[in-house]
Amino acid sequence: MTLSVAVAGASGYAGGELLRILADHPDFEIRTVTAHNNAGHPLAAHQPHLRSLAHLTLSESTPETLAGHDVVFLALPHGRSGEVAAQLAADTLVVDAGADHRLEDPADWAAFYGGEYYGSWAYGVPELIVGPDGAKQRANLAGAKRIAAPGCNASAVSLSLAPGIHAGVIEEEDIVSVLAVGPSGAGKSLKTMYLASEILGSANPYAVGGTHRHIPEIQQNLRKAGATEPTLSFTPVLVPMSRGILATSTARVKPGVTAAQVQEVWEAAYADEPFVHVLPAGSVPRTADVLGSNSVLVGVALDQAAGRVVTVLAIDNLYKGTAGAAIQSANLALGLAETAGLSVNGVAP
Repeated sequence: MTLSVAVAGASGYAGGELLRILADHPDFEIRTVTAHNNAGHPLAAHQPHLRSLAHLTLSESTPETLAGHDVVFLALPHGRSGEVAAQLAADTLVVDAGADHRLEDPADWAAFYGGEYYGSWAYGVPELIVGPDGAKQRANLAGAKRIAAPGCNASAVSLSLAPGIHAGVIEEEDIVSVLAVGPSGAGKSLKTMYLASEILGSANPYAVGGTHRHIPEIQQNLRKAGATEPTLSFTPVLVPMSRGILATSTARVKPGVTAAQVQEVWEAAYADEPFVHVLPAGSVPRTADVLGSNSVLVGVALDQAAGRVVTVLAIDNLYKGTAGAAIQSANLALGLAETAGLSVNGVAP
């Protein structure tokens, strides 16, 4: 049976990536695409690469327009998704690619976002370790009707560190993560810092000093993996590539833990995962290796001199970081094959 789909925010980067993947999904039919300022425009005017969807026209992003579909994907600015979702039928699967339903603690929402708090939904990172027995988040997605897709940076750092936290081979305090990030993660907003003339030939740190909105999301995820009060220094850096995240995270290693044990912990955590792959010891990934795919590549090492575990993770922020995670989670919620419509193969060169 083919399921009807609506995508809100279809003129943006996240919405466009959702549509690109959904267009080839065997179980979904895209019937409605919506936007705010671009309502009334042909979809092709904003997503000219989506040739198979060129017949669609952008409608207003209203609950009335989105109603009546089996699945609704929301790719809207934070503060907008919660308002729209609250007016959709309870039996509709709604997947929010925005931030409105990721955080479980209203105090975190108030501190890092502000405005009305809409509550938390099932978190859309199936591979995340969430229990003392090593259970994964995918069990909480089966049958869900409301799903919060992750922040791309948050999922990258969380998947980097959760195995070590769960296995007890790294300390939860004094974690440091520095990310090289493509500017597409910030959406299509016309801001000076995202202009090509500002980015090309430069690396630009932002949200420095513990202010990035994905920090409480990462800490929430690490607590689910077994941490109590994790502390994290998190610094993203915009670099001149349109998409991709390279997350380098380090944490103090527990006494007596060897490099071989570290490698074994990460390999065991992701051994059966279709999309998360741990590289052989001595290897680290590049963002180019995951471009255009739902794959996550992780390299892990032990810096003996510094007494720290180092993880390097590569992810496509628009695919696995956002749209792919949303669709993978929807597959699980609907009882479809988890891998349906999703590719492990990247694009090169």
